[in-house]
Amino acid sequence: MDLRFCVDGTGKRLDVFLSEQTQELTRSRLKKLIESGNVLVNGSPATKAGADVKVGDEITVFLPEATTYSAQAENIPIEIVYQDSDFAVVNKPQGMTVHVGNGNENGTLVNALLYALDSLSGIGGVLRPGIVHRIDKDTTGLLVVAKNDKAHVSLASQIEKKDCKRTYYALLEGELKSEQGRVETDIGRHPTDRLKMAVLADGKGKRAITDYRVVARFGQEFTLCRFDLQTGRTHQIRVHAKHLGHPVVGDPVYGYKKQKCKVDGQLLHAQRLELTHPSTGQRMAFNAPLPTTFQEILQKLCKKYAIDERAFSTLTAPSNSAEV
Repeated sequence: MDLRFCVDGTGKRLDVFLSEQTQELTRSRLKKLIESGNVLVNGSPATKAGADVKVGDEITVFLPEATTYSAQAENIPIEIVYQDSDFAVVNKPQGMTVHVGNGNENGTLVNALLYALDSLSGIGGVLRPGIVHRIDKDTTGLLVVAKNDKAHVSLASQIEKKDCKRTYYALLEGELKSEQGRVETDIGRHPTDRLKMAVLADGKGKRAITDYRVVARFGQEFTLCRFDLQTGRTHQIRVHAKHLGHPVVGDPVYGYKKQKCKVDGQLLHAQRLELTHPSTGQRMAFNAPLPTTFQEILQKLCKKYAIDERAFSTLTAPSNSAEV
């Protein structure tokens, strides 16, 4: 399948022009198509997404056919909070990698989805069918999975345009002084440890914005915090928590070497997801309770600091979905 356009105006980037023409393709998707040689300008492969277009330019976009999945279906129990013919919302457990790759060939969420669902979108390729966005292996909670390409494009666009709202809860080390605030930095690969991300000088990484609000304080030991993502960079909340001087409890990469609370994996949970249905246009919200380990630690801290557990009832309620 290919799309053809003729430029009738100037002063626009190639990816901006195409995103306005196609509407269903996000700029990130178009960038990948350009980088892979699937966009021609006047018969020659485009080299840069940011190249300017001029009047009379003829542009062709080739859309590769979806490739057969190479990941294998596996009967792995997963909690599906919601699903219809367009998408599914899954409550990912701790310790599960989202997709095949980097030595993870089995036991991933993709392996489980291929078994549990009747279809997945093919835009993500053979290793990431249906995957619109990711959460870290040891982070728990909600993510949306596309079941067809049209839904995938819509959901990816919502995330890119910040129309998809994602809310996380984390237990942080120490006492966070501010009640609420915004962390806005550039994030990129750590200059000496390529397995880690880090806050970099302006212009050295990608812009990352995280809003936070204190939910409860447990003396000077811990702070329960809500995080609302405005962007979706790799390890964003974990890096920003460290930047605040209060890393996520249990974080094996960015946390303290000597931790007051012994847990297997960080206490970071994607609790709420809000999006617009790709077909109906209805606004929908999904919630998932804090995992058992997280709840048990909060119960102990509430007892120690004489805090009413009912203050967190919305975070421990069963998974549910509703129209907003």
